[in-house]
Amino acid sequence: MDFDGTAAVFRALGDVHRLRALHFLATADATCCSTGQGVCTCDVQAMLGLSQPTTSHHMKLLVEAGLVTAQKRGRWTYYALSAHGLHLARTAIGALLAAAPHRDAA
Repeated sequence: MDFDGTAAVFRALGDVHRLRALHFLATADATCCSTGQGVCTCDVQAMLGLSQPTTSHHMKLLVEAGLVTAQKRGRWTYYALSAHGLHLARTAIGALLAAAPHRDAA
């Protein structure tokens, strides 16, 4: 298991705004600057109700953790879920569960 990468993923998941952003990317029907290829920063910002710099900071952490991809187009950045990053998160949780199968899930 890549402990550094896994720790980065869990740090990124450890904030309610970032969890909401991930859920939004998974379910969004973007309206503002939609191109059909990701969700614009302005849509994420509107959903979170945060300032643009704060939204960008949260999205940057998700990108750095590998959970989200970002593509700059003009003055906007478009975000999409990273299947690879989400797979790594699922694998890490699975490895933890498999390592201690005899433990009670209390």
